[in-house]
Order: sequence, then C-alpha cells, then structure tokens
Amino acid sequence: MEPLTWTGALSGLNIVFYLLVGLLALAIVVQILVSFVPDSSARAVSADGTLAGTTGIAGALNRLIGWLFYGVIALILVYLVGGIFMGPAAGIFGGMAQQLIPVWIALVLTFAVSITYKRKLGLYGKLFDSTVGMIGFAIVMFWVFTGVFGGAFDMLVTHDSLSQVSGMKNELPGTPLARAEEGDYPWFLLGGDNLARDVFSRLIKGSWVVVKIAPFATLFAFMVGITLGLPAGYYGGKLDTILSFLANLILAFPVILLFYLLVTPEIVLTGIPNYMALFLFIFPLIFLTVLLNSRYYTQPSFRTPLLIVVLGVGAWFYLAMVSSNGTIVETPTYTIPGLPTFLDPFDLGPGILVVFVSVVFVNAPTVFRIVRGLALDIKTRDYVAAAQTRGEGPWYIMLWEILPNARGPLIVDFCLRIGYTTILLGTLGFFGLGLESESPDWGSTINAGRRLLSLYPHAAIAPALALLTLVLGLNLLADGLREESLRD
Repeated sequence: MEPLTWTGALSGLNIVFYLLVGLLALAIVVQILVSFVPDSSARAVSADGTLAGTTGIAGALNRLIGWLFYGVIALILVYLVGGIFMGPAAGIFGGMAQQLIPVWIALVLTFAVSITYKRKLGLYGKLFDSTVGMIGFAIVMFWVFTGVFGGAFDMLVTHDSLSQVSGMKNELPGTPLARAEEGDYPWFLLGGDNLARDVFSRLIKGSWVVVKIAPFATLFAFMVGITLGLPAGYYGGKLDTILSFLANLILAFPVILLFYLLVTPEIVLTGIPNYMALFLFIFPLIFLTVLLNSRYYTQPSFRTPLLIVVLGVGAWFYLAMVSSNGTIVETPTYTIPGLPTFLDPFDLGPGILVVFVSVVFVNAPTVFRIVRGLALDIKTRDYVAAAQTRGEGPWYIMLWEILPNARGPLIVDFCLRIGYTTILLGTLGFFGLGLESESPDWGSTINAGRRLLSLYPHAAIAPALALLTLVLGLNLLADGLREESLRD
C-alpha cells in the first residue's frame, strides 16, 4: 500500500492554491506600504457629504485582497468537499475530512439554525453579523464538536490513542499501517509518535481534554469572581478592602509557580487541592441560591420548592465533583468519605480535579477585580438608584440590575479567559504536571514530540497547531462579541 500524499488526487489544485496565497500575502504587504503614503483623495464623498468608499490605489487593493481572500476560502472548501467524498483518495487532508464528517454536519446545522433565528437570539444572534465573530465561532465550535464526537463518543478516531503499533514509531504522515488486519484503518494520517501511537487519534482525544476542562473551569472561576466581586464593589468599605487584599495576594504570585505548587505530588498528598475544591466548588451553588432567592423573594410559594430542587440537584453535583472514587480527601494518614460510587455520575479523577481547582483558583481573583470595577461604576447609574427607591434588596440590585448591564465585558473576558486556560493546560501538560503521563492532552503530546523535533516534527507540530487555532478562534470570537455588544 502506497503512502498518502497531502492532497492525493486533488494535487492539481495545489499550484492554484499556492498562487492565490502568495498573491494575497503580496497584496497585504503592498497595502501596508501604501498606507504610509498620505492620500487625501482616497475617500470618495457622497452627495450628502458623508464618506462613501475607498477609491484610488487603496480602494483597488482593498477589493483585490477581498477577492483573493474569498478565492482562498473557496479553494479550501473545494479541498474539504472533495476530501469528504473522496476520502483517502484525496490524500491525508481527504482522509481527515472524511473522518470528521459528523463535525461538518454539526457545524452546518449550528450555523443554519443560528443564522435563521439570529434576530431572536440576542447577542449570540448578532454575532452572525460580524465576519470576524463568525470565523472565530466556527473555529471554536469545530474543536468543541471534535472533542465531543471524538473524545466522548470515539466516533472520529482511527486508532486507539494509547495503543502502540509495531513498525510505526516516528513514521511520517500518511504512512500505511504495518501489517494491517481486517477492520483496521489502513493509515496513520498524521504519522506516529516516538511510542508508535497514532498522532491523529491523540490529537482528537486531546481536544476532549481541553473541552471538558477549560470552559467549565473558567465558568467556575467566574462564579467565584462574580459572587465575591459584586458585594465588594457594591458595598465597598472593609469588605472591599479585605477581599481586594486577598485577591491581590494571590495575583502577586507568578502564575506558573502557583500552578507548579498546586499540582506537585507532595502538595497533592496533603489533600490541600481537595480542600480547595470543597471551598471553591460551593460558590456556584451559593450563586444560584442567591440569584433565585433575590428574584422570587416576593413569591414564596414558588421560590421555596424551586430552591429545594435547585439545592438538592446542586448539592448532588457538588458532592459528585469533589468526590473521587468514593472519597473527598484521601491522605496517607486519614480519609474523608464522599459520595458513594454508584451515586457519582462522573468521576473527575485526582489529576483532572487538581488541574480544575488550580485553574479556578488562579483565574478567580482576576475575574473578581473585573466584576468589582464594573460594580463600582454601574452602581452610580440612575437605574440602580431607581431600584433602590423601589425598595429592592441589595442582592436583587447586584444580580438583576448591575450584573446584566456588565454582561458585555464579562462575556468577552470569558472567551479570552478560556483561551488563557487552554494555554495554561498546554503548559501544565508540557511540563508533565497534573494530568497522567499517558494523557493525550496537547501539552503532553507537544512535550513528547519536541525531543525529536529536528528529525520528526509532525508529532509536535500537529497539537501545537491545534492549540494555536483554538486560542485564535477564541480571540476572534471575543472580538466579534465585543464589537456586537458595543452596538447594544
């Protein structure tokens, strides 16, 4: 069986693709150089005296760059559609495109439904009026769907991410599987690593590690930061002073050093991360309780059963998150029992729990400072004074007057912070901290591949590009959300 090339039967389009990309890069460079030359006639003036469009050389370059950009996108779509239908006959790209068919279907459905009902979906719907936001959203959702379908349901992987295949050590992308048996996928699409494991399958599995940790850890950090930041900014005084001092104390530590201290085995054995989980994971429960109680305080017949249900389900999830293998804290000298295994719907595992807690602990003080600053500003607005005049309680004002009006900056920061968390997870994996050594997370995979980077770069480059594209997508998504939130 012959090795796969990158584009296979579609290789005839490569010269067109290279030409378009080269011309696009050249046009962008020329546009930058032209921008340094002042040209008062570059903007056309319409009949009503407003600026209409760009004319002259600058206008021609803008139009050329637009055409070249759409040409590149169209050619990429040709590669993608051709790969979906042709599979490995279209090379490595074709094989990967065909494996990712569930992801493409999910993306198309998501965009179709979202664009159809975008006028009814608030800020999320307005996101689809921003080209930058749509591109960022597409990249992020690509990795989300890849993580869910590939990591949670094993629908996308071609081989077991931990299995070593004889003869495939450090093999290049597209190498045929040595001594393939019936039912085996015939190629290592992105080659093999230094332990003869499939890089493509580990890349897919690694996306699930990011998807299941980064967003939820960031969400928990926001719950902690919001629950403490709102009263600090609203009340001020000694409460603000104490909470701000504690936040600044945590932020004074270098992030990497703090992570290193929290995930080292010696610290883990003391049970400190578990106690931190007990403390930090209670904040979402507190937040939901105060939120619902402040909203339905005047409707006790509805509020009381609602709080019972929310507190019951929330307490169950809380115990499930802090419990691992039936224990909450387990040290060499004592053990604190937790939720029985048969009542535990998910087990984070000690490695993921430590990383989760570390991310929440490091991000929460920064979120606290952002929320506190927003609360200090918004509490002086007229609608807050109107709510106080109506006799609304402090927590109602904080959660239902101040917080909704701070959503724009918080949503943008949430997207950016997921990107920071993704980088931190990669950094931890690179240094071999927190997660298990055989974990397919991108940081561990990059670390394993860097040892032979000069000879076999594919094992490290593939997860590095995945990490880069996800963080880029999150930044573009944040830019799109910020742009649209400013129009509210």
